[in-house]
Amino acid sequence: MSYDNAPGLRITSSDGVATVTLDHPPLNLMDGVLLPSLRGFINRVGRDESIRVIVFESADPEFFSAHGDMGYLTDPDALSTATRAAIAAAEDAPVPDGMNILQAMSEEVHKLPQVTIGKLSGFARGAGNEFLMYLDMRFAATGRSGQSQTEALMGILPGGGGTVNMTRLAGRARALELILGGELVDAELAERYGLVNRALPAAELDGFVSELAGRIAHLRPEVVSAIKAAVNAMAPAVPRAAYAVENDGLMTTMGPDVTRRAHELLAAGIQTREGELEHERIVNSI
Repeated sequence: MSYDNAPGLRITSSDGVATVTLDHPPLNLMDGVLLPSLRGFINRVGRDESIRVIVFESADPEFFSAHGDMGYLTDPDALSTATRAAIAAAEDAPVPDGMNILQAMSEEVHKLPQVTIGKLSGFARGAGNEFLMYLDMRFAATGRSGQSQTEALMGILPGGGGTVNMTRLAGRARALELILGGELVDAELAERYGLVNRALPAAELDGFVSELAGRIAHLRPEVVSAIKAAVNAMAPAVPRAAYAVENDGLMTTMGPDVTRRAHELLAAGIQTREGELEHERIVNSI
């Protein structure tokens, strides 16, 4: 199966493992380029029996994915344009009523027959961290990685599955702490809170993930499917009603005040490489 038509992604495969490298400079924004490419890949790879494990990583050592495009908050057409492109990328997989495109991707990733692994060496914020939380497993580099949901500080909520998936992974109290507080979580705290499976020294991250992916890829596919089904029976997918509540909350909180604040944040350096290295400080200062 060909995966050539995926701007912003580099996709390679070997011995049953597909490596998907986010390569969409300057910040791997979840925008009108990366969202359609990811959704198109997810919906094609689910039918690819030669792929048994999918590893998502970044070509940028500092950013897995900075966040969603701030244009979604400043340009009335930006979000609808990106959504239409992502819908067109997988026309045979309609977006369920009451869900937005990122929430639909959360369900689609959860249902993949393959095992999905996130390799985090850098920052994942907003929609970038939401995508990371969709995956079956996540591993993070100590001293280099960070995760956060700062949407509340911008006047909205994490509406791409962030509230429901963080609650699923970290529990109610910790989800409230991280979402309302907007704190940048390092690898050690992410491991303790359940956002990642393990925090590993940066020099060991690649080798550990590669070895794990290889071991899983050499299992019989029916064994992997049976194990995923049994585990999912004890930890089922998020109910669609929860996504509907989240999506309604996102639509309710968006408005002129959010647009004004987004312009202020852009003027202060958000969505530049220099500004994104200090994302939480800038968001808290405006």
